[in-house]
Amino acid sequence: MEIENKLNKLITEIAKLPGIGPKSAERIALYILSVSDNEASVLLSSISDARSKIHLCPVCFNITDSKICNICSSSNRDHSKICVVEEVRDLFAIERSGEYDGVYHVLQGRIDPMNHLTPENIRIKELLERLRDGEVKEVIIATNPNFNGDISAIYIGKLLRPFGVKITRIAMGLPKGTEIDFVDSVTLSMAMKDRKEF
Repeated sequence: MEIENKLNKLITEIAKLPGIGPKSAERIALYILSVSDNEASVLLSSISDARSKIHLCPVCFNITDSKICNICSSSNRDHSKICVVEEVRDLFAIERSGEYDGVYHVLQGRIDPMNHLTPENIRIKELLERLRDGEVKEVIIATNPNFNGDISAIYIGKLLRPFGVKITRIAMGLPKGTEIDFVDSVTLSMAMKDRKEF
């Protein structure tokens, strides 16, 4: 009975991961129990290491294990363009498209009235601070093409207008209601190429 309780606790914890249902959680739990002690130790160590060393970039709020992320610190990136995304996984998706050479700003969320998430809950204030020195010429709003993403885009667009920067929104070739990190690279590449002034 105690073995069953411990296994159920492991399955329950794994099932809390995004996109993992009960059956997948059970498979993962049984896999973890089947690997060698060394493999299990490497997995636990990797999780612990990532948790202790990875933090948010103080400039763009991407994740990094350096003082500033490799995108913000790169001289090969166009720092006059900022692509605003909701989550780090959206940044990863755009990077995979290979179509964008600027820098990013990760909001760490979206405006979501139904769940009481207001502009104060996301990194909008920090985005505005980045525009104060006049180096930024274009802000690309790449929030998800759904209700909350659209609300966030409209709100951010209004705040950006007084800065006199070009404001664009990624093209809506993305299906309405989908998440950016689930979109294939070709579609995302086209959306970046065909972005429109906002």
